[in-house]
Amino acid sequence: MAACEGAILLVDATQGIQAQTVAHFREAKKQNLILIPVVNKIDLPNAQIETTSKELIETFGFNSSEIIYISAKTGKNVDKLLKSILEKLPAPKGGEGKTLRGLIFDAVYDEFRGVVAYVRIVDGQVKKGEEVKFYQNNIESEVTDLGYFSPHLVSSIELTTGEIGYIITGIKDIRKIRVGDTITQIQNSKFKIQNSEKEFEPLPGYKIPKPMVFFGVYPKSTSDFIYLKDSLAKITLNDTALTYTEEYSSYLGSGFRVGFLGLLHAQIIKERIKQEFNLEILLAMPQVLYEKKEDGTMLEPYMTLIVYAPKNYVGPIMNICQTRKGNLLDLSYHESYAVLSYDMPYSMFIRGISSDLKSASAGFASLDYEVTSYKEAILAKVEIKVNDVAIDVLSELAYKDEAIDEARKKAERLRSSLPRQQFRQIIQGVVEGDIVTREEIPPFRKDVLAKMSGGDRRRKDKLLEAQRKGKSRMIQQGKVLIPQEALLSMIEENN
Repeated sequence: MAACEGAILLVDATQGIQAQTVAHFREAKKQNLILIPVVNKIDLPNAQIETTSKELIETFGFNSSEIIYISAKTGKNVDKLLKSILEKLPAPKGGEGKTLRGLIFDAVYDEFRGVVAYVRIVDGQVKKGEEVKFYQNNIESEVTDLGYFSPHLVSSIELTTGEIGYIITGIKDIRKIRVGDTITQIQNSKFKIQNSEKEFEPLPGYKIPKPMVFFGVYPKSTSDFIYLKDSLAKITLNDTALTYTEEYSSYLGSGFRVGFLGLLHAQIIKERIKQEFNLEILLAMPQVLYEKKEDGTMLEPYMTLIVYAPKNYVGPIMNICQTRKGNLLDLSYHESYAVLSYDMPYSMFIRGISSDLKSASAGFASLDYEVTSYKEAILAKVEIKVNDVAIDVLSELAYKDEAIDEARKKAERLRSSLPRQQFRQIIQGVVEGDIVTREEIPPFRKDVLAKMSGGDRRRKDKLLEAQRKGKSRMIQQGKVLIPQEALLSMIEENN
């Protein structure tokens, strides 16, 4: 949005205002953008045009004369929308005679030419062959190519104030260029405008996003680890919110601990890896970003959760939020929907509150949230052991008052997932080092007396005793081989 003067606030006439509509409206207002309200899909028989129009007026304060009703499918009133863009949105600001300042709003990687940065030139101009600097990373390079989108890349001699285009500098390391950075001329390497004592000011709004949810990300095929590493590196080129470090699981092999903005962000990245790189990955061990004070106190992120839903679903929604440690902040009723605001631990997203609210509202509820603060959390470490061996991918931090129940549920689910083996498997749920639950999977039993039709009882007892000792040795020496399918079923159910 920082690269624009205005935006179209598009609302589906069959669904009305959603939580993301409000979130985008607020972000656009922070950027001081001019908004054009548009109602789409007016050609559909179930379109609620009048209701949607009232929601736009009531929620955002638009005038009825400002709203444009279109059908992108049939093209109805699209010409009116294009005309409105020309009339209402201001021309790009900036000065051609000023020092170059360009905003990088996106980037892609080209196997042959390196990083292709998409830029909006706010001030000045840049020409092919000039030396430029990427402000935040302090990287200098020569512009080898630049141009416009038409819609493909069309090479040009220069880009000037107000224009949008691409710049290629031959940089191959995708970590050196970040979306949101400012590109400027090399003579400003000391951050002074030429012939002026005024300090160079980068374009506002650049900040490294802080990930709030962390997953273990593993390739479903261990041989794909290198390809997964390469795909994550390329995705971070235009998604600066993504962070990752290598980690190892004794059960899943080599993988990464990846930070995301939220669960939706994690699902988007998972789909991108599948579609763009043809890799199947597993998301395991979700955890929010906790903070630890010097005295050992653990703090967890809290959010303001906003739920938009039809009025008749308010009761079930309130019940769910209250059972998830939610504190009601506000409740308001509008034309056809209600808005509920709750203060709630952010970890409730990991625990499935989104799907629960969707189920309680027959799929009509939409959610928006904003992390607002950190508050004290009383937590306990939950582990699952099989024959005294901890399964790392099933360990987690849980609320202390819920930890025992969580350990029991996990132990029961694992018991139903594991196949029987030649020796007894003992599953233990452990909370802060204390065993709180126990499940057992009995071994296969071989009938060692099958070939005996009779004979001395002492001989039978000797065979049974030898079998018993053999089973004991198998428990002590044999490693429990947990099928990946069993772990996958538990991890996917947990996610």
